[in-house]
Amino acid sequence: MSISASLLPEFEREMAGTRLTIERIPEDKLTWRPHPRSVAMGRLATHLVELAGFAQRVISDRSFDIGMDNSSRARELQSRVEILGQFDRNFAEAKVAIAATPDREWMTPWTLTADGKIVFTLPRLAVMRNSVLNHTIHHRGQLTLYLRLNDVAVPGLYGPSADE
Repeated sequence: MSISASLLPEFEREMAGTRLTIERIPEDKLTWRPHPRSVAMGRLATHLVELAGFAQRVISDRSFDIGMDNSSRARELQSRVEILGQFDRNFAEAKVAIAATPDREWMTPWTLTADGKIVFTLPRLAVMRNSVLNHTIHHRGQLTLYLRLNDVAVPGLYGPSADE
């Protein structure tokens, strides 16, 4: 089995759970934040959209500079419909890119820099797992807490939740 074939079901499963979580965001709570230093719920959802799109960038590019390249950062999306629409587009593009990536490309070094300084260099596969999947799971968990604090039913992601 190829790396892409083994990675794709995991990616699809985690993105499906992420979409399910985003679907629960109340439209009137996009600006809500649990603390002044916390990011707003809409911005957090926008970041999840960015991460779905980042998967395709990890495959197509050899590096990314988080300090210089602000063009890749989506503006904060303004409605749940807009958030879900962009998420779906990013997810669809990422699935195609993952499926088409040969094993040798998964082992190709990929570098994250910040204002030209190397943060890390890892094989693409490690970046996909750490900086896309694990990062998405982390922020999705954060979003489920935001939902709980707003008395919104938390979806079951790995089995039923207390709300299901």
